[in-house]
Amino acid sequence: MRARYGVPLGIAAVGAAGLAYAAGFETRSFRLRRVSVPVLPRGMRDLRVLHVSDIHMVSGQRKKRRWLQSLAGLRPDFVVNTGDNLSDPEGVPEVLDALGPLMEFPGVYVFGSNDYYGPKLRNPARYLFEKAQGRHGLNGNAPAVSALHNPWEPMRDAFDAAGWVGLSNTRGRLKLEGYEIAFTGVDDPHIKRDRYERVAGGPEAGADLSIGVVHAPYLRSLDAFTADGYPLILAGHTHGGQLCVPFYGALVTNCDLDTDRVKGLSTHRSGGHRAYLHVSAGCGANRYTPVRFACPPEATLLTLTPPA
Repeated sequence: MRARYGVPLGIAAVGAAGLAYAAGFETRSFRLRRVSVPVLPRGMRDLRVLHVSDIHMVSGQRKKRRWLQSLAGLRPDFVVNTGDNLSDPEGVPEVLDALGPLMEFPGVYVFGSNDYYGPKLRNPARYLFEKAQGRHGLNGNAPAVSALHNPWEPMRDAFDAAGWVGLSNTRGRLKLEGYEIAFTGVDDPHIKRDRYERVAGGPEAGADLSIGVVHAPYLRSLDAFTADGYPLILAGHTHGGQLCVPFYGALVTNCDLDTDRVKGLSTHRSGGHRAYLHVSAGCGANRYTPVRFACPPEATLLTLTPPA
């Protein structure tokens, strides 16, 4: 009996242990990534930017709420939230509770598809099939039918009341002790809500720094921001691949960005220009796939500096 069933049982045991680790430990093993980006004009002081994304809040996630609240202790100059705050229609109060201390700081935000629509149960293998077929989100797929609408409006109103600047297909500015930082954002390309033509034209005159902001880092958005001359683009959406292979990395990005740039700092080139791109791996997951493997949940403290 041992010879006949030992190997399958061993494989099953390893699989069960891996699932328990991915769902029970790593998904709650929150990390802070620290990155320096040399994008400031010479003579400016360093700026500390907290980039949070893909919270995917589900009611009852107390450890995630406490960890997000604790990030206020970093005392950032400003916060950038790149969307997908929700994974539960009942989660808005808990998102606002988690982000409450951070909303004491200046901030900007864009929304992602999961802020607008509730999650659906999907076979995770579909992401691999869609990647092979060149389909991502609504970009090549049939439109969603009977989608659950999330109550995103109260969340938007609370962000706005706190002074955070919404950047869905629009521009905005933050004033920071003598400096002005300009932002240009688009709504989520993953569900074709991006309208870059409304904000095209490049960085704003008179600003000390201009930053592009988008939820899903689709190449059309990255190309547009970069060709227009933005030195830095911030995005989320990818979950860093979410289920990664140790010593190899991500298998998918859930958009048309290559897996080499699925998370962290990289560069993007378009139209003869180069931009720094930071993609947050996010700190949550869809409520129906509450697992992460070889890809811990995270937020990032970016230190913006002048070039050396």
